[in-house]
Amino acid sequence: MDRIAVLASGGLDSAVLLADLAREATVFPIYVEAGLAWEPVEKQALAAYLGALTNENIQPLTKLEMPVRSLYGNHWSTTGENIPDSDAPDIDVYLPGRNVLLIGLTSVWCALNDVHTIAIGSLDDNPFPDATPQFFEDFGRVVGGALNHDIKVIAPYRSRHKHEIISAFPDLPLELSLTCMAPSIVDGALVHCGACNKCEERRRAFVAAGVVDKTRYVK
Repeated sequence: MDRIAVLASGGLDSAVLLADLAREATVFPIYVEAGLAWEPVEKQALAAYLGALTNENIQPLTKLEMPVRSLYGNHWSTTGENIPDSDAPDIDVYLPGRNVLLIGLTSVWCALNDVHTIAIGSLDDNPFPDATPQFFEDFGRVVGGALNHDIKVIAPYRSRHKHEIISAFPDLPLELSLTCMAPSIVDGALVHCGACNKCEERRRAFVAAGVVDKTRYVK
C-alpha cells in the first residue's frame, strides 16, 4: 500500500483529499504550525474532522513547526487584523512562498520516515506561482535530490474546482473543515466569520455543488 504525506490544514480541500487518498493508501496527515492568526481554531477543527473519520488508513496527525512571523512581519495573516473581505481579489490572500515552506519541511519529514509522496489540495483556480503543476514537479525533484530521497509532489485536484470536490464527497463531515481567515469557537463549535474572502469562496462552492452547507457562519 502506498504511503502518502498529506498537507492537512483543516481546510475543506485538504480534508477531502485526505479522506479520498485514504481509501487506497496509508495516509500521514501533516500540519505545519507557522504562527498564523487562525491556527488555534484551525488545529481544533482539524482534530475534530480527523476524529470524525473512521478509516484505519489515516495515521495520527504529525505536527511540524516553522514560524513565519520573522518573514511576514505585521501581515494580516500573523496579526489577524485587516483580514481581506469577501470582495477582495485572490492576490490579497496570497502568502508568499507558503507552499515552498510547507513542502520543503514535509520533504525532510518524509526522508526521515520512509515516505516518498507528498499530496497537496491545490485546486484548478489557484493562481499563485507556487501552486502550478510545473512547480510541484520541479520542487519535488530538487528537494528530493538535496535529501537523496525520491520525493514526488502530487496535486490530484489541480484540474478540479471546489464545488466539484464537494459534490463528489457530500457524505464527508465537511462542516468540520475550516475555510476562514477569522474563525472562532462558540460553545465548543467551529464558527466561520462569514465576511472574509475564504468564507465567500466556500459559500459559493456549496451553492454550485448543490449540497447543503452545514457550516456555521457568524453572518
